[in-house]
Amino acid sequence: MSLPSSRLPSAASVGVVLNRLGLDYSEFSIHTLPSTFSNFTHRVDIELRDGAKRKIVLRRYNPDKYEEGHDKQLCEFHALNLLHKQGIPVPKPLLLDETGDLLGLPGIVSAFVEGAPIQLPAEAHRWAELAAPTARMLARIHQTPFTEADKRFLMDDNVEVAWFIKDGLIPDYIRADRDGEMVWHLVKDRWGKWTPVEPRFAHTDYWAGNLLWQDDQISAVVDWEEAGYGHPAADVAYCRMGYFIEGMPEAAETFLRAYEAEAGWKLTDLALFELAASARPMIDPEDWFAHPYMEAGFRRFIEQAKRRLLPPP
Repeated sequence: MSLPSSRLPSAASVGVVLNRLGLDYSEFSIHTLPSTFSNFTHRVDIELRDGAKRKIVLRRYNPDKYEEGHDKQLCEFHALNLLHKQGIPVPKPLLLDETGDLLGLPGIVSAFVEGAPIQLPAEAHRWAELAAPTARMLARIHQTPFTEADKRFLMDDNVEVAWFIKDGLIPDYIRADRDGEMVWHLVKDRWGKWTPVEPRFAHTDYWAGNLLWQDDQISAVVDWEEAGYGHPAADVAYCRMGYFIEGMPEAAETFLRAYEAEAGWKLTDLALFELAASARPMIDPEDWFAHPYMEAGFRRFIEQAKRRLLPPP
């Protein structure tokens, strides 16, 4: 069953949610929020009988985009709990609907956080100016403790970020890219052979669209349905690629320096993880490269990673 992202949850299910949360409400309204293709996200504005107002967010996961063996509702809800306890600015998790009996689809309910993402490419200059606090927040996230028991809810990033080499065959979309086969072979030949590092808690999709800001302060990091654990270079590589695509390689360097200073360690094998990150835009280049300078920045990203991975003899 395919559901349009604009489809609202039923008023009846929202009413049940509000009752489960113990809210004595008089009325509410439902509003569609920007979301990814993998989930349907809505804000509920609530009028309480005592005159107070409150907002919550419902996230339901698109059944057409479920990943075998990965329950996004469990992953995101568990990740938010871990992060919230650590004081990381994330939406407070309020309710888990593991089966979809309550929301119609498996999903979660969280508190609403005020703030807005930086809009790219229109606000690329601001994204560059805020590279350092963006990096420091990622370093804080990577210091979130987790246990062996937590891993069953999270993705193994050391596997997932190199999904394109799993079956040993070059995907057609990578073969179609002018750098694709080179990237595929370099990643496949070296994957897992990096200098051992302590696995870190990871976002897996850390970029401008998943950070909410208020007055140049991060109010929330959102979209944790692919939260995982693994080599910290994976998150750093993916975010740095975004700066290159926006034509801001200097901001990517600022980001890296600020990250390493806050984290207290120097990343190893970053070039390999950058090449792995470069496979993602190859799936749908038209969506990633709205302007020619974006693809030019992407090629520069690949070239600098290759040059660092394979220094001249």
